Amino acid sequence: MKLTVFGATGGIGREIVRQALDAGHEVTAVVRDPARLSVTGDRLEVFRAQLTDPEALRPAVAGRDVVLSGLGARSRKEAGVATRLTRTVLGAMEAEGVRRLLVVSAGPVGPAPEGDGPLDRTARSIVSAVLKGVYADLSAMEAELARSTSSWTVVRPPRLQDKPVTGAYRTVVGGFPAKGRFIGRADVAHAMLAMADDPGTVKQGVGVAY
Repeated sequence: MKLTVFGATGGIGREIVRQALDAGHEVTAVVRDPARLSVTGDRLEVFRAQLTDPEALRPAVAGRDVVLSGLGARSRKEAGVATRLTRTVLGAMEAEGVRRLLVVSAGPVGPAPEGDGPLDRTARSIVSAVLKGVYADLSAMEAELARSTSSWTVVRPPRLQDKPVTGAYRTVVGGFPAKGRFIGRADVAHAMLAMADDPGTVKQGVGVAY
């Protein structure tokens, strides 16, 4: 497949690029600073952009089969960035007639998982309160996707870890895995690539966790 990856220098985005190249896909990595992208490959194109103008991003998405995004706030101070940047990406995709889009959100933005005990419910409530602004931004981003013409999928992980791909994660379409507390960034990337051509995940939120 021909893929475009936004947020390619972030933890999840970089893993999407690396794993996609290993799988034989053609990848366009959209970055603000090419020096921060450590991944290399013969099928990799690095596209430098500031993500402020949909017109400037059109060449990065034109003719692509799938667009994947790891864009999002890295701290509470950056709340609002996910909605704003995703809106720009959607504008470029709609102008080029590219439909398939997968984005990263967060577990607490979706429905509470069935079967969670008091500890998990309490932890979810505390995290949601602390990161209220970030999750409000992600909720707004999801609303933007729902209003768009794209064939979107929202991937909702819990707390992220740095660890190699295990493949030993659970996914729940329209929900979230019970007692799913952690997942590695590499496994989130693995799940997103697996969902890229899965029609069962189109216009769905998908919880992913160990």
